[in-house]
Amino acid sequence: MSISSINPDKPSKPYLLVPIEDCGEALVPIPLAQFSVDPIPPYAKLGADYQGLSPYSLRQGVLNALILAQDNLQVNYPGWKLKVFDAYRPVYVQMYMVDYTFKSILEQKGSKKKELSPEEKALIWEKVYSIWAVPSENPQTPPPHSTGAAIDLTLVDEKGAIIEMGGEIDELSDRSQPDYYQDHSSPEAILYQSRREILLNSLVEAGFRRHPGEWWHFSLGDQMWAWQYNLDHPTQPVSAKYGRVDLVY
Repeated sequence: MSISSINPDKPSKPYLLVPIEDCGEALVPIPLAQFSVDPIPPYAKLGADYQGLSPYSLRQGVLNALILAQDNLQVNYPGWKLKVFDAYRPVYVQMYMVDYTFKSILEQKGSKKKELSPEEKALIWEKVYSIWAVPSENPQTPPPHSTGAAIDLTLVDEKGAIIEMGGEIDELSDRSQPDYYQDHSSPEAILYQSRREILLNSLVEAGFRRHPGEWWHFSLGDQMWAWQYNLDHPTQPVSAKYGRVDLVY
């Protein structure tokens, strides 16, 4: 299940079958003063080279919706902000993070790649791709973040403190499932679930849809968004309006 063994003509995830009719909208910088961000992007801290590009970028329409989402949040939670973890991600950064995650799992296991059986490698790749999109260079099957229409988010309070959501972004565990805490009855679990719903409601009201398996990932106008929209509107299907972006402003 390595990257090289994935057939680009047979998409591994159903949303990749949605056709793309790119609207040509520009990729623009996120006004960082309006949101909470880390000065050094998280993946850059891990060694990812963006080659002079900024992950804090989105298509203009997606950015407009993000600003609206923050306005929605602050109606009920004055002073709170959306914390942008990651947005635009070139395919080569996606590739880097896929490899980085594979190597991290090996280190945790205390194993070396050359010592793994084919079955063991396949299990690790399965775990990697449970959280990462395939870094496909096929323009018809782009990783969501390479379109400038997907964004990873969490929340900070009026003092700028990160709000605990019951799991870390990119965590390789069941806690990454959006409704992981829904059927838990402890006060802590109820709190985590309510916070995830605060994030969700703010984004959904602005037109975003959430990744089915990641509480932090939202998109608008890409293949995943269109796929989810089409599931809800089977008689009025839409195409994705944002495809892969190779250059920024």
